[in-house]
Amino acid sequence: MDPFIRSDQYHFIKQQTQILINGHSTVNDGNVLQALKSLAKEKVVQLFEELTEEQEELIQPIINVQDTADAEKFLATIVPYVVPFKSVSQQAIKKLFPKAKKLKVPAIEDMDLREISYLSWIDEGSSKKYLVAMLDNKLVGLQGSFKKIQQKGICALCNKHEEVGLFLTEKKGEVRDTFIKKGNYICIDSLKCNQNLTSVDKLHEFIERVKK
Repeated sequence: MDPFIRSDQYHFIKQQTQILINGHSTVNDGNVLQALKSLAKEKVVQLFEELTEEQEELIQPIINVQDTADAEKFLATIVPYVVPFKSVSQQAIKKLFPKAKKLKVPAIEDMDLREISYLSWIDEGSSKKYLVAMLDNKLVGLQGSFKKIQQKGICALCNKHEEVGLFLTEKKGEVRDTFIKKGNYICIDSLKCNQNLTSVDKLHEFIERVKK
């Protein structure tokens, strides 16, 4: 069976196992627990437009998760079926940012590409943040100024309360000597942000809005 679970879907499934663990540790009513199990499975199945019988059999055991050990065992069985982020060379990434001379790209081979829905890093020297993602089956790149703030906020990508910074892109406006800035607050720690992502909708919306 080929990988069929996106990284954000995997993190959603992981979130559901935690809900089941919490339920079993706080609820004694068997009917409530049964409803919780059914709801968790239903939510996971709804992540996919269509599942084969084999794929559904892989997901079915989520209803057996009661504690952390169960969750780890279940997640270990589905990890091999997570689709990794596109393996791309540093040269290909640099081509996405033609104006960024002497661009330093992180070592992708050192990353677990099944954990990420997008690739991002900060160039401390220029105070810029770079973001690479798949949009409409095409690799796209964003770069913008990045200013960390000294408090937590809601990330525009993962929608979680994390340490964030202001990401801003700038391009020339239609009127001479004017510029248009677009952006929002996003996580400083992109790996944490990726692990928080349980849907790529906001990520794609952010990219599309900023690139317009």
